[in-house]
Amino acid sequence: MIANADALRELHRIHKQLADLTTELARGPKTILAHGKKTDILQAAADDAEAETRNVRMFVDDKNLQLKIREGRIADLRAKLNACSTNKEYQALQEQIAADAMACSVLEDEILEALEKVEERQAAVVRAKKSLAAGQAELGKVTESVNQREGVVKGELKRIEAQLATAEDALPADFKADYQRIVQIKGEDAMAVLDGESCGGCYQRLTINMVSELLMSRVVTCQGCGRMIYPPEDRSIGSRPRD
Repeated sequence: MIANADALRELHRIHKQLADLTTELARGPKTILAHGKKTDILQAAADDAEAETRNVRMFVDDKNLQLKIREGRIADLRAKLNACSTNKEYQALQEQIAADAMACSVLEDEILEALEKVEERQAAVVRAKKSLAAGQAELGKVTESVNQREGVVKGELKRIEAQLATAEDALPADFKADYQRIVQIKGEDAMAVLDGESCGGCYQRLTINMVSELLMSRVVTCQGCGRMIYPPEDRSIGSRPRD
């Protein structure tokens, strides 16, 4: 079978370009998904920071309630002091007041410490929301860029597919069936340029007879990988292979 080297070279270029465009088209949604996952992580961090802040505030509210109850009990106990009929009863009330006052002091310390944590958590919420906003903005930019590029790539794909159809129509009838079979199996790897005296795809060395046939525009298939081999542009047809 005879196949023009320029035709194979052009077909290989077209197939590689189609593969690159197809890969780029598939990469776009994956890029958006990856940025979306990062944004989800930032959202979860912001939600966790807010939840922690709420928990600390609930702790403060609970301690304030306990403090209010203790302070109310101290006020009631102090009111009862004037009604004591015995020193023993008076002393018991004083001891209870002292115990409640100590408990109030502990509660006040816990509340102050918790309020400091509230401030820390609020600062963490601000930082988390700032990071989330930046992540969402980046996701928006990436999505817009990918969508814009997708239109360009789809248009380019149609143009290159049309080139491929034209190039394939020009192939010799006795070669087209083998070409289509190999392309169906290998896609963009159906062809490879001659590299010295080796296949440019798998680098298996071709025989001298194979190189000679190749340079006489005959179809040569690599025995190692099954690619259709074509000579480089700077190698003239009919040049002698190296011994």
